[in-house]
Amino acid sequence: MMERLLGMVYMLMKRETVTAAELAERFEVSVRTIYRDMDTLSTAGIPIYAKKGRNGGICLTEQFVLNKMLITKEEQQEILSGLVSLRETGAKGEENVLQKLGEFFKTEPVDWLAIDLSDWSGRRKQLYEDIKNAILTQKLIRFDYYGQHQQMSRRTVEPLQLLFKEYTWYLRAFCRERNDYRLFKLFRMKRLEVLEERFAPREDWNQEKEDRHEDKPLPDNHMTPVDIWIDKKEAYRVYDRFEEEELEVLPDGNFMAHLHVPVDDWVYGFILSFGPSAKVVAPENIRQEMKRRIQEMSGNYE
Repeated sequence: MMERLLGMVYMLMKRETVTAAELAERFEVSVRTIYRDMDTLSTAGIPIYAKKGRNGGICLTEQFVLNKMLITKEEQQEILSGLVSLRETGAKGEENVLQKLGEFFKTEPVDWLAIDLSDWSGRRKQLYEDIKNAILTQKLIRFDYYGQHQQMSRRTVEPLQLLFKEYTWYLRAFCRERNDYRLFKLFRMKRLEVLEERFAPREDWNQEKEDRHEDKPLPDNHMTPVDIWIDKKEAYRVYDRFEEEELEVLPDGNFMAHLHVPVDDWVYGFILSFGPSAKVVAPENIRQEMKRRIQEMSGNYE
């Protein structure tokens, strides 16, 4: 009976007026039962009433739900938009909640966001799915992790949050081996297992705390200024990658990128990805390291 009563309320929220015959057919009961349900709902404080006439039927008092919730139309749309974004991450039960709140608010959510957590090949889709489920169910995960210095270690962690930053996906987690919070690059995590053991959330975890990279132990403020000349034919990549304040457009149309970055293998690989269309102008030690790497690469083709 309770399910039928709730179903009636949701149906009346979605449609302003419904006849008793429609409700009886929908819930497979008699019209007399529908009128008894109306009395039950009215006694429970739901402002339901019957309207006579050509367009008559059973109704709810206009805007009664919205008045009780004290939220504006804009706030309703914000709530629905938030649920749409949550649905795109694959969260469980979001479609049912989205539908019910849409009926509650008598409005359709704007489908403003699409997220695909897999790569173009689709091979990494299961990795994201496993990590997401482990976070939601608070289960430990174990994986092999390859650091930037070619070392591999087996880690058992308490997964807390997936993070997308600087074109890369990371996992925020508490590492049992390091007894501390760490940030792991997803692409360096191999042979992941979701364990049956569960963990309790730690009281000291703060989403705003500074991240410590597992494979980049230097603090985030350890930055080096690097100036890179880039050919104008790479403009599409330049504007994809750099912020306007990092760029200087030279008189001949070429670019000078002024970066502040932690100098590691990723930075050298990024510069090399431009091929002959880029060269390091400063500092000198990075220029020499680039030269050494290019000569070493050239030796592979002799």
